[in-house]
Amino acid sequence: MGSQLPLFTEYIPTVAKFPTTRYQGSKQKFVDWIWDCIKEIPFHSALDAFGGSGCVSFRLKEEGKQVTYNDILPFNYIIGKALIENGNTYIDDFEIDALLRTDTDVEYPKFIERTFKDIYFTDEENRWLDMVSTNIRRIDNLYKQAIAYFALFQSCIIKRPYNLFHRRNLYIRLQEVERSFGNKKTWDTPFEVHFRKFIEEANNAVFNNGKICRSINRSIFDVEPFYDFVYIDTPYLNDSGIGIDYADFYHFLNGLVDYENWGSRIDYRSKHLRLFRQNNVWNNSNTIHQAFEQLFTQFQNSTMAISYRSNGIPTIDELTRMLEKLGKNIKIYQSRDIKYVLSSKQSHEVLIVAR
Repeated sequence: MGSQLPLFTEYIPTVAKFPTTRYQGSKQKFVDWIWDCIKEIPFHSALDAFGGSGCVSFRLKEEGKQVTYNDILPFNYIIGKALIENGNTYIDDFEIDALLRTDTDVEYPKFIERTFKDIYFTDEENRWLDMVSTNIRRIDNLYKQAIAYFALFQSCIIKRPYNLFHRRNLYIRLQEVERSFGNKKTWDTPFEVHFRKFIEEANNAVFNNGKICRSINRSIFDVEPFYDFVYIDTPYLNDSGIGIDYADFYHFLNGLVDYENWGSRIDYRSKHLRLFRQNNVWNNSNTIHQAFEQLFTQFQNSTMAISYRSNGIPTIDELTRMLEKLGKNIKIYQSRDIKYVLSSKQSHEVLIVAR
């Protein structure tokens, strides 16, 4: 695709606006509060160490910072390419139309249709995913491809109960029963409608702040420590020792971006066909303390801001002591109460600023 499409007049967006997302743990509702806590700190370069939805990176980019978005999950890295690194590339309507139709010269694979039958989406939707993801892989412009992937990811998420891929639960969508949660109209809206909407939102998020921003895909321990400011929002481990495994929640999206190798990465012993799990120090109460100590030591020459919850492991006092040992001055901010999705406990959003 890509070079096969004619050139059109550059897409002119509205004032850049971060798109709507339904990402577990997103800081979108807190991003203005976070900026208010750090806006008086002088810094030029910023690292968003666990970038996730990209909303904090986006806000830092809006504030004229040279932003590096990092996330270990490949699909998130692509989101960072589309919304943070990308400064002037858009997808126009003609290109969207091409992505959404079958090319008679292409033999489309049927991996999703055959592998994920009755797990996440209907047969028709699985065929659509095979077709559109194949068209996206044929785009030769990395930023256009990243925007298209972003729209595909969000379209998949919005049609899922709980917006996750942690269970084999297509039946929840299809049952004709009275529901106390979810939005059946959204679930039943065709993929194409969602896809076009999210392309438009991604286009409207593209802007150039005059700085070189980038997206990287590394373990945080492999990222160079040369930033004025580091924003840290690790996966949380609550006081019951239960953590959030984002790789398990969104494995289907990581599969989409590694389509050719997807089958060899699936743990077929799991009912919902997740990818084989990787060791994660942030989800283990035996390793998380050492992980934080290593992380803080790595970036001890930077100002750090750590988003956290009041009921996390390690405790806020423990994190504070780790930072004070490195000679840091600590300031702790606490937000309003909030109940998180899929959580029965009330907790406070906390920002620990270490200078």
